[in-house]
Amino acid sequence: MRRSMLTDSKFAKQTIWLLVWGVAFAYIESSVVVYLRKIYYPNGFAFPLVPIEPKIFLTEVIREAATLVILWATASLACRRLQNRIAAFLVLFGIWDIFYYVFLKLLLDWPSSLQTWDILFLIPLPWAGPVWAPMLVAASMLLFGFWILRSNRRRRFYRYDRSFIAAESVAAAIIILSFIIPGMKVLDGDVPRDFPLFLFGGGYGIGILFFLRYHATSRYHDVEEL
Repeated sequence: MRRSMLTDSKFAKQTIWLLVWGVAFAYIESSVVVYLRKIYYPNGFAFPLVPIEPKIFLTEVIREAATLVILWATASLACRRLQNRIAAFLVLFGIWDIFYYVFLKLLLDWPSSLQTWDILFLIPLPWAGPVWAPMLVAASMLLFGFWILRSNRRRRFYRYDRSFIAAESVAAAIIILSFIIPGMKVLDGDVPRDFPLFLFGGGYGIGILFFLRYHATSRYHDVEEL
């Protein structure tokens, strides 16, 4: 009983600090966008995109890559085991992405709605989509990362097999493709309008269904140390 209480207390403390870190990092990310839009979109962000110098574009791509490295490094410092780290990364990414848009709304009164289009990412090609789509993915990452992390904190680790990893990888690739397809129009100086909802929904559905099905039917193994 005492061990369970200590584990729950440690889990609560760790989760709170992960959430605090994610929210704080989201503000840093949104503040960068505030500066960029002040320079390139003084009258407000809108498509088509204005030309950006190659050096600035490269700097932005490297900054995005560095963001992923920072998220993973933080998860690795917070957790010892790989499954812990992946779960913590999902939590960090989810809370970071959600509050990124929360802070943009507070700082710039943007987006005007969840249907507003945005440039989501630049690696390996530009991603574009309505704001609700990345926020839905981020919310799912947050919840499922929390789910796994909570089980791990109780020393229960799931046995993820190749079929599960393959299914989730395919789901992620489909979702990313649904963002890249309209993002390619941005490269051509066009205004993205049509979001491949069927493609996005298919990838998202595969990811959710396989996750829920696997965790409802699979067994976990107990470990003595985290």
